[in-house]
Amino acid sequence: MNNPRLDSSDNFSSEILFEGRFLRVRRKDHWEYVERHKTTGIVAILAITDNQEIILIEQLRIPVNRRVIEIPAGLAGDIEGQENEVMTEAAKRELLEETGFEAQRMEYLTDGPPSAGLSTEMVTFFLALGLKKVNRGGGDGTENIHVHVVPLAQLKSWIETKRGEGCLVDYKIYAALYCIESAR
Repeated sequence: MNNPRLDSSDNFSSEILFEGRFLRVRRKDHWEYVERHKTTGIVAILAITDNQEIILIEQLRIPVNRRVIEIPAGLAGDIEGQENEVMTEAAKRELLEETGFEAQRMEYLTDGPPSAGLSTEMVTFFLALGLKKVNRGGGDGTENIHVHVVPLAQLKSWIETKRGEGCLVDYKIYAALYCIESAR
């Protein structure tokens, strides 16, 4: 099977248009795109309790200026001294930091680009099982995350209620649910 990602022989030269603290904007021919530096990837966690509840988070996302309902997610390799962090460890760390839940098991689901026309980012999805609440969560000092524990049987109506309150819903919730449904 051919790897759809570019290998080093296909590595194309590009021009840096802007470089900030965390992001870099590049141009290759006519195409402009963004890359996040100082990370090795993104992890997204579908956390399901033994009681068939999904753990979701809600936080203000400045680029869209709205509160967004999401599955827990975060960066891997972004902590000084942990640049080679294993993705499963990053997933466990992010789940605990954002939600206060610790997972006994992290199962790989899939990976792929969240916006292939805009960014070089890749997201790796995990299923977190054997969950235990060990602290309140809420994110690091720069985040104001609200944790929601929603019965899977009520997810659709719960999401519609949150939409009615003006929240946006991140597509990764549906992508992760599709992954586990397809695996069954």
